[in-house]
Formats: sequence, C-alpha cells, structure tokens
Amino acid sequence: MAKRNTTNASVSPKGSLETLSQREVQQLRETGCGSVYALFRQCALAILNTGSSSDNAKTILEAYPDFEVRIHQQDRGIRLELLNAPADAFVDGEMIASTREMLFSALRDIVYTQSELENKRVDFESSQGITDYVFHLLRNARTLRAGVEPKIVVCWGGHSINREEYKYTKIVGHELGLRGLDVCTGCGPGVMKGPMKGATIAHAKQRNVTGRYLGLTEPGIIAAEAPNPIVNELVILPDIEKRLEAFVRVGHGIIIFPGGAGTAEEFLYFLGILMHPDNKDLPFPLILTGPRSAEPYLQQLHAFIGATLGEEAQQRYQIIVEDPAQVAREMARGIKAVTQFRRERNDAFHFNWLLKIDESFQRPFEPTHENMAGLKLTRDQPVHELAAQLRRAFSGIVAGNVKVQGIRLIEQYGPYQITGDQSIMRPLDRLLQAFVDQQRMKLPGGSAYVPSYKVVA
Repeated sequence: MAKRNTTNASVSPKGSLETLSQREVQQLRETGCGSVYALFRQCALAILNTGSSSDNAKTILEAYPDFEVRIHQQDRGIRLELLNAPADAFVDGEMIASTREMLFSALRDIVYTQSELENKRVDFESSQGITDYVFHLLRNARTLRAGVEPKIVVCWGGHSINREEYKYTKIVGHELGLRGLDVCTGCGPGVMKGPMKGATIAHAKQRNVTGRYLGLTEPGIIAAEAPNPIVNELVILPDIEKRLEAFVRVGHGIIIFPGGAGTAEEFLYFLGILMHPDNKDLPFPLILTGPRSAEPYLQQLHAFIGATLGEEAQQRYQIIVEDPAQVAREMARGIKAVTQFRRERNDAFHFNWLLKIDESFQRPFEPTHENMAGLKLTRDQPVHELAAQLRRAFSGIVAGNVKVQGIRLIEQYGPYQITGDQSIMRPLDRLLQAFVDQQRMKLPGGSAYVPSYKVVA
C-alpha cells in the first residue's frame, strides 16, 4: 500500500466517553502511553482506514508511518488530536460520524477498560474469573441489555469471499432482518459486512429503528480488517479467545458462511464447546450455509469435521444450501427454543451464563513456532480437547496470514510446522489446500498467497 493523502484534526467523543471525571481523564492520559499507546494507535489507524482493500496489518501501518494520536484533557472530558491521519476518514474537514464513534469505542476498550479493570482484582487463574472479565468488558461497552428478548444472530465467515458469496450473505441478512433479528459479526469486510448490509434494508422495511449491528474484534484482527461503517456497536476485546467467548455469550444463534482459516477456527471453537458433556442438552442453533457454488466448500468442511471430531460433532449443526429464507426460518425457530430454555432455567437473555467453556478454550494462545510445533493433534484425548487444539492451529495460520507479529515471525523463521497423527494431518492438509486453491486465504486481487504453515504427518 503506497503512502496516502493525510490530514490533521481534533475530535471530541461521540458514542462513548462523553462524560468523564477529571480523574478518569488523567487515567486515560497516563495509560495512553508506551505499549498501550502503540496498540491504540494501531487500532485507531485501522478504523480511520475503513474501506481499505488490504488485509495486511503491516502494510497498513507502513502506509502511514507518521500517524500520531494524542489525548488532551479539557473541562468537559477528552479530545483526540490526530496528526497525519488518513484523509478518506473526513468529509469537508469533518470526520465521518460512524468513524468517530468507533474511534472512541477503541479508546474506551483499549485504554479506559484496561486502566479500570486491571487495577481491580480480576481472577485470570480460573475459568469463571475469565468469564467475569468478558462480562465486565461487554457491560462497560453497554452491549448487555437486560430484559431484551433473544434475537442476536452471530454471522461468521471469510473476509476474502467472492462476489456471489457476498451477495448471498446480504440476502440471508435481509431475511434475518425481516424477522426482527439483529446481526453480530467480526465487523470487517466480506461476511462480516454482507449480513449487516442486508439487515439494514430489512429493518428499514419493517420500520425497525433500533436494529443492532454489533461488531466484536480484537487488536490483531482490527489492524488487518478495518471495521465496516454499518457497525453501530463496536467492542474490541483484548485477545482472540475473549473475543470468541464474547460471541457465544451474547449471541443466541450462529450462522457460518464460506470462509478460510479464520472461519474454521471459529467453527472449531464453537463445536468444541458444544461437544463438552455439560453442554449436551443446551440449545444453540448452528447453521452452515452458502450459495450453490459454495456447496463443495461446505461439504469439505463437513468432511473435515467428520474425519477429525466424528459423526456426533456433525450432528450439532445443519447445512442449508441456496435457501436464505429457510436459513432465517430455522434460526428464528432455534432462537425460540433458546428463549424457552433460558426462561425455564432463569438464565439471562443478554449473557449465556449456563454455557460451559473450559479453560483450554479461554487461555490466550501465542502462535510462536515453538507453540505451533507443540500442539497436541492426536486422538488420545477427549474430542472437545482435540477441537481446542485444532482451533489453535488455525489461529496460528490466521496470525501468519494477516497479523503483524505473525507475519514478522514467518518472515524471520519461515512457515510454522504443524505435526500430529496422520489421520488428523491428512484431512487438515486437504482442507487447507482447498482454501488456498479457492483463494480463501487472502483478499481477492491481492498478491499470490504464500503459505504460513507446513503440515507434517
């Protein structure tokens, strides 16, 4: 990405952090330095760069080497001074409203949340403590709304899908919106944008002015996949594991569209949770769908699950091809079952406390070459634990594809080595090669994909 046109600007809060005490402002200024500042700068640049065709965080950072963001105190709160910011984020000198909202959401989540929560006693040593932390992050972002009937549909899928698949996601989103359902995605392009775009039209048709388009992301992802402008609630979780837990705690059903390694990671994460014995009877609708042209992809993913996790795992989801209305009907029906289940057990509608998530799904995984080589991809473990290990393998591949640190590690040490039982490695290699052949590892039109991994049986 070549260096782009830039501008300087001063902006005040909108959507988050409008009312702060002087002590809170001082906390923000003190926390907004060092490594925390570098993280906020990276996320702020990604937000200001919304609409970029690049999915390489390192390239985006290099395109704006002189970008700076400074936090200033004023009587009514805070003000951000932006130096050498992307000019496309402004219209006639004014920052686009959605961009400004998301910019202060980033400040809230990265700086404010860290300064507030990490100064308190947060128990990161237990599964319940981590869940409580995720709850507090979401509550601080005003995401949790007590008393609202379940209607949040999480849509997972690739950022590098083709035009036909993208149109299909919009039609599904439209069908969801017509039935009064809201959409939650990873907030970027592709599948993260299409369902939201379709739902906005359907909500307008139904005169639904309270439609929610919730985007959940994390710093390593947002830097490579800038938020799409439809998102009206942005939450940045500290790492991929807490982001994934946030999806399944606030969502009431999940739809998986065609994607690549990141989609497989999300799918394995959720399947592993559903396969835990404590979640056996817990209703949570899960649907795989796509246009007719994507049926081979859906069947490849289905076959991979069968070969690695078994038939019982395959029974936890439906596959619906080329039928958006049926997808929405099945999702609405499934969410009704979720609503009834939670009523009977007095569980909250806004946060799924009854869902059992093991620590193996919550602990952050650092995709170093040593950790990737040390993954336990063998059959001598419970199936939900194998799913957790496979999820980490795909997480590392995603990092090597699009995250700054992962890209640098691959440049320095070469591709990750992934080893395990032959009965697992062969299906894994077939699935990954299919992703490469179908150009599901990078945005269409970009440079040729160079694998960040090597599968060794």
